[in-house]
Amino acid sequence: MNNLDMKIKSLILVILFMLIGVVSYGQSFEETLKKAKQGDAMAQYYLGNMYEFGEGTPVNMKQSFYWYKRSAEQGNAEAQCSLSFMYDKGKGTLANEKQGLYWRKKSAEQGNAKCQSLLGLMYYNGIGIVKKDYKKAFFWIKKSAEQGFPASQCMLGMMYAEGEGTLANKKQGAYWVKKSYENGYKRAKEFWDKLELWKYE
Repeated sequence: MNNLDMKIKSLILVILFMLIGVVSYGQSFEETLKKAKQGDAMAQYYLGNMYEFGEGTPVNMKQSFYWYKRSAEQGNAEAQCSLSFMYDKGKGTLANEKQGLYWRKKSAEQGNAKCQSLLGLMYYNGIGIVKKDYKKAFFWIKKSAEQGFPASQCMLGMMYAEGEGTLANKKQGAYWVKKSYENGYKRAKEFWDKLELWKYE
């Protein structure tokens, strides 16, 4: 089980890496800036992304934070998720775990699969939360998995198999880990073999 814990921790790092990335708006920096200034929440989100990753403009974390926040306050779930990372890491603003959690929950409640996954992992590990809560972890990871997020599907399968946050159900465990692998999450094969889930297909 200790070895499995290590694998879960590495799975978390993989998920975090998958959550962060450049998103393309298909418009130039100038066009995006113009729309953002006019109050377009989606353009504001993409502008934040452009500033964060240096797409069409030099990297500027303060500007990135500013535009993510403007978009997030208008209810954009993607911007809320990105803003939660900015608060967590202290990018463009002072680090503030409470604010990070606040915006992550807002995004997750709107159905953002990435933030649902991360929120679930936070509850699973007790990171940025008062204590571990497997039931809440299961709730959010399941929501993310049902939206097709492959890393969450793998995690959900493991939680079913181990009976974490839910009753143990090896058949459901096998179903979700297999689905994760079929959806392109290659590391799911490790958990499939380790937990001997092929016995429960």
